[in-house]
Amino acid sequence: MADQTQPWAERTVEVPPQPGVGVVPPQRDAFRRGVAAVGQPSRPRTEQFSTVDPTAGWSGDSAPRRPMSWHLAQLRRGGEWSAAGALFAFVCWGIWAISGRGDLGAPLLTFVLSLLTAVGLFALARLLGRLVWERQLGRIRRSARGAHLVTAIFLAGVGVAYLQQTEWVVAAWNWVSGN
Repeated sequence: MADQTQPWAERTVEVPPQPGVGVVPPQRDAFRRGVAAVGQPSRPRTEQFSTVDPTAGWSGDSAPRRPMSWHLAQLRRGGEWSAAGALFAFVCWGIWAISGRGDLGAPLLTFVLSLLTAVGLFALARLLGRLVWERQLGRIRRSARGAHLVTAIFLAGVGVAYLQQTEWVVAAWNWVSGN
């Protein structure tokens, strides 16, 4: 019996040998117990990547297709950044549009075009993320936070640009900063 004064992690228990237990069956695929297969890939490197057959489509290993709900959930992660940027741009646009004291048709068109540009920037950031992060670096994207952050920075810049075009905001800024 083991010494009970030793910590439990250091105790060993002697088990008598039993017939038929502990015998390892022979391995088939070139596995040898105690010998590491260092530098020997399981399959040739050319077979690790998918190939394109123009007549038959994709062949080789392919990732399982994920449902649309998974893709939408991935796009929503980080959406608070874009929402905050859009809210800031909207408030700044409202200050600029009301200060113009004219028809709101042209300012509304300007804001809609700014939002469409932000959507295009978001799509471009997602595309670049797919090319660089997934294909070049071999990483998995689990959210769209980076693309949302880029979009939010753009929308914040749009909001600041609207404020810079508002005369009384520029005058107030110059008065506060002492220029």
